[in-house]
Amino acid sequence: MQTLAELFEHTLQDVQYAENAIVKALPKVIKAVQAAPLKQAIESHLEETKGQIATLKKVFATIDKKPEGVKCDAIEGLLKEADGLIEEAKGVALDAGLLAAAQAVEHYEISRYGALREWAKALGNDEAHVLLTEILDQEKAANAKLTTLAVTLVNK
Repeated sequence: MQTLAELFEHTLQDVQYAENAIVKALPKVIKAVQAAPLKQAIESHLEETKGQIATLKKVFATIDKKPEGVKCDAIEGLLKEADGLIEEAKGVALDAGLLAAAQAVEHYEISRYGALREWAKALGNDEAHVLLTEILDQEKAANAKLTTLAVTLVNK
């Protein structure tokens, strides 16, 4: 990669992979979580993530590229940590750990979508800028919801 456009495309492929990996991983997390409000929040975000994948297809279309992913080592590591918690943690530690793992994923996504959005703007891709802003706002809202659940329920 030598240009901002190439970096934009590569990072877009990275988040495409990440979102698909998240969709595959979340059912296992939902099954493991015990607190009903946390389970509902993760179920809701699973559906939202499916919508984000559809939105990413539109972003790829703005650069005339097929929506393909490239392996994202960061998301693989974060999901592996969640798997470890499911295997090792019990009770309150399981829900608190999985909530924190979900927030780590959200923080990763927020950083990626924030960069992509600004790169789209710099590249003059207004349509992608709008679409990526929508996803970024959803990720920020999901993180805020998780924070509220941590403070008011799970970490009590």
